[in-house]
Amino acid sequence: MRKVECIIKPFKLDDVKSVLADLGINGMTVSEVRGFGRQKGHAELYRGAEYQVDFIPKVKIELVIPEDMVPAVVEAVQKEACTGRIGDGKIFVNPVEQAIRIRTGESGVDSL
Repeated sequence: MRKVECIIKPFKLDDVKSVLADLGINGMTVSEVRGFGRQKGHAELYRGAEYQVDFIPKVKIELVIPEDMVPAVVEAVQKEACTGRIGDGKIFVNPVEQAIRIRTGESGVDSL
């Protein structure tokens, strides 16, 4: 099993969710997060005064999936989340040692 974490632009969430549903992904965790990378924030104007916004709003999607689905999921997310502009986000893939469904006690891939 692998945990796939995707940090994407908020307006791309519905597109990514839809393509993941098409791949048979039936569960995910979505969080609103803030951060920056190479874009290092941006300047905004409020009541005539300019101020620096250091942390850009993003959305973090977390999935735990069978290892054989990782290439298809990564490719689909990368294609759907890409705008071609700086700040499109990142995808991280990490190993998962164990997963247990609390309600039934199922473990491993059966718990997904």
